[in-house]
Amino acid sequence: MPDPRFREQVIYICAHSREGSMGVAINNPNQEISMMEILLSTNIPLPEGPLPPVYTGGPVEMESGFILYNADRQISSGLTITESIVLSRESKLLEDISKGHGPKDYLFLLGYAGWGPGQLEAELIDNSWLTVPGDASILFHTPDELKWKKAARRFGIDIAMFSGIVGNA
Repeated sequence: MPDPRFREQVIYICAHSREGSMGVAINNPNQEISMMEILLSTNIPLPEGPLPPVYTGGPVEMESGFILYNADRQISSGLTITESIVLSRESKLLEDISKGHGPKDYLFLLGYAGWGPGQLEAELIDNSWLTVPGDASILFHTPDELKWKKAARRFGIDIAMFSGIVGNA
């Protein structure tokens, strides 16, 4: 992907229809804001223990917060992506997390990546993206700097074989 905003980014696609597509970058920790700042600004008590990073989910609506979480049941309203992966914008979920009642595996993201009708399909035809199935262990249990390589490797793709030049053979 020639766009520097998406260099080495792993985008988890959350919704796709004729109206467009929406996803979140899951390996781009935001260096400018912390989870402590998010919780304090919303008057949510700080949980015990270390706090996870805040991720930049994409360049669209960067002031909007999202929680991507793994649950055996949906514990808040949101977009069910798979049987166990849900995307929510509900602030009550942050309160539950701070009290130890929320999901164990989650990412807090600011912003998202969006595509208009047919835009993502055109980028896929142009080989601008490498697509692999989603994997919860990569989403929630892989260091951020390794997510893009591990996602490719898990599906037999050696990312070192790719260059900045794309095309069709």
